[in-house]
Amino acid sequence: MTEPLWWQHGVIYQIYPRSFQDSNGDGIGDLKGIESRLDDLVALGVDAIWISPIYPSPMADFGYDVADYTGIDPRFGTLDDFDALLKAAHDRGLKLLLDFVPNHSSDQHPWFLESRASHDNPKRDWYIWRDPAPDGGPPNNWISDFGGSAWEYDEATGQYYYHAFLKEQPDLNWRNPDLRRAMLDVLRFWFDRGVDGFRIDVLWHMIKHPDFPDNPANPAYTPAMGEMHQVLQLHSTDQPEVHGIAADMRRVADGYPERVLIGEIYLPVDRLMAYYGEGEPGVHLPFNFQLIDAPWEARSLAGLIADYEAALPAGGWPNWVLGNHDRPRAATRFGLAQARVAAMLLLTLRGTPTIYYGDEIGMADVAIPPDQVQDPRELREPGIGLGRDPVRTPMAWDDSANAGFSSGTPWLPLHDDWQVRNLAVQRETAHSMWRLYHDLLALRRAHPALAIGDWLPIECSGGLLAYERRHREARLLVVLNLGDTPQSFAIPEWAEGLSVLLTTGTGGDPAVLGPNEGYILG
Repeated sequence: MTEPLWWQHGVIYQIYPRSFQDSNGDGIGDLKGIESRLDDLVALGVDAIWISPIYPSPMADFGYDVADYTGIDPRFGTLDDFDALLKAAHDRGLKLLLDFVPNHSSDQHPWFLESRASHDNPKRDWYIWRDPAPDGGPPNNWISDFGGSAWEYDEATGQYYYHAFLKEQPDLNWRNPDLRRAMLDVLRFWFDRGVDGFRIDVLWHMIKHPDFPDNPANPAYTPAMGEMHQVLQLHSTDQPEVHGIAADMRRVADGYPERVLIGEIYLPVDRLMAYYGEGEPGVHLPFNFQLIDAPWEARSLAGLIADYEAALPAGGWPNWVLGNHDRPRAATRFGLAQARVAAMLLLTLRGTPTIYYGDEIGMADVAIPPDQVQDPRELREPGIGLGRDPVRTPMAWDDSANAGFSSGTPWLPLHDDWQVRNLAVQRETAHSMWRLYHDLLALRRAHPALAIGDWLPIECSGGLLAYERRHREARLLVVLNLGDTPQSFAIPEWAEGLSVLLTTGTGGDPAVLGPNEGYILG
């Protein structure tokens, strides 16, 4: 391959800004707080930070309801604070990515206030309006991802508007060329400011079937899945025209040097691949969430990785994710011991990894008392486990008050063991989770085979997952025990005599892996 770009050999670190570091004592993280922690991220060894939405917002969905795409919410700071953060990141060699939320805005955005003012307002068509059904009800059976109808009736104009999420988040109409130009100008605004790329929220949602037919019923639906799964989102997501939007965004990004676009797309692999672009380039990295959803079983994962590698289009760069602000944390899904093995998997597969803040110290989901629930999804459909607050709790930095996150009351409670599970303690503790992440990231920098090399599977059985990473003459062996019992492994002839570069276990005989052990030979 040609010389890899930064986003191909680098590692991205996701920051949920409300929960990272508070600088003013209001209990909510902010931009100055993030800036104060950049040296900690440099010490960890990541290459880029992605910050979840920081735009002005009524916070109906904590920033994913944007009221101004080219501003900063006062809770987080000012544009000057953002510019200072961006410069500080760049001065340290860190790239900075923002969240772009193009599917929907806030209902308080000036565009929507104009759109709902009258039928003949010039911005009426910037959002999706439809007449009622013959019975006066919603235009079709589409269901919001947060439960309930995806249509909200507007008494003043006698029509419904569409919202894939909360009613406070009306969907933008990307079929309107004026809206399309305005949103592409948003990308240019931030690129001109020096932003290195964007994670694009719910990219696959952005175009709807032009005729708005009913979605088919989901024959596998159970109430535990959430109301949104009563129907299959056949007509409300993943429409062919969405790829033209991705191509437009890519053309904007390609007008600037070394920018990257990452698309949030929850689709099966065969449909995910289309977002790399067909005929014209799409986003650089369609997020690959398979490690979040897959059964944690060696043979299944081996097949999943091989199938994903085989499906990639020519020139398509892979990427991997273990967790994010919407899904349960790795330490909760696998337990702390196996979360170490999962970290080794994430950081030794071919492609760009994304680390979710707090995973590097083994933070787990936090049980949120009912009277402290903030997440609108949990408030709308309580008790079925869809709430996102448990994975958005404050970062633990040290054993001072509130784990060093804030001098005030944190907006969400901390994990119970924050006095021992925090960054300061783990940086000084041999074999801690932080040390493992740090050492894995250092190995990626030292060994190009781990960052950009080929991935070659090695056949094994039981709970073992093994593969080779190869770059030019360098060959490294990765072996992972995904179970809690010892497993024997036949070391390939080419790897005999290689040294253990890193292990999650005791570093004994490489031919026998202990429970929850992984190692890298090189």
